[in-house]
Amino acid sequence: MKKIISFKYVFVSILLLIALWQFAFTISDYSEALFPSPLMALQALIEMILDGTLLASISASMYRFVIGYGLSVIIAVLLGLVLGSFPKVFNYVNPSLQLLRPISPTAWMPFVVLLFGIGDLPAIVIIFIAAFFPVLLSTVSAVLKIDDIYFRVADNFGIRQPALMWKVILPAAFPQIANAIHLALGSAWIFLVAGEMVGAQSGLGYQIIDARNNIRADILLATIFVIGIIGLFLDFLLGLVEKKILKAWGGEQ
Repeated sequence: MKKIISFKYVFVSILLLIALWQFAFTISDYSEALFPSPLMALQALIEMILDGTLLASISASMYRFVIGYGLSVIIAVLLGLVLGSFPKVFNYVNPSLQLLRPISPTAWMPFVVLLFGIGDLPAIVIIFIAAFFPVLLSTVSAVLKIDDIYFRVADNFGIRQPALMWKVILPAAFPQIANAIHLALGSAWIFLVAGEMVGAQSGLGYQIIDARNNIRADILLATIFVIGIIGLFLDFLLGLVEKKILKAWGGEQ
């Protein structure tokens, strides 16, 4: 029942957004070639589906996203667990992380393109950077905030490393880590599109640039809408995975 209600909210919200779009189109003085209506964007979407363009773009983008985001989360969580377990080491590493963290992933794009050229790698690297620092620093913070009672109980039961890491530290820190992974998902998806606009010859980001160059605003807006829908779906899917893990570890359901 809750899932049906949630779906209702999503459906009504998107419907209101489309209605607002239609209203803006109706009162706008811009040419249809520059600012198309929702119906024109829908027709462009159907066109892309039928000619296979949309599926090819989604496949290319998802391939890059899964690799870049997946590697970033895995490495950031593992490194964060280690650094959080050794606070003195983290004190030396933290200043460098704080120096690099505020730098926008797109600022690295010219350098990344020079190193890796045009193709999948630049977008994957940008996605990796976008997700890495939030997850890493949140993981370290989560480990440092674990109540000492967990470690005292583990010591009483004779739990030592590496079992301590997987049976105590990770489950205790996971709720905060999960929040960071969730937030990093949005950032990674945003910068995937930005990366494909500069360093790729395929994908949803490249399709936006191609539509602009060909003055196909209908395709451009249809692609933007698809990007938003996929992002919403990924967010929902990640939420389901988080709930299952929390349930398995005795957390919130």
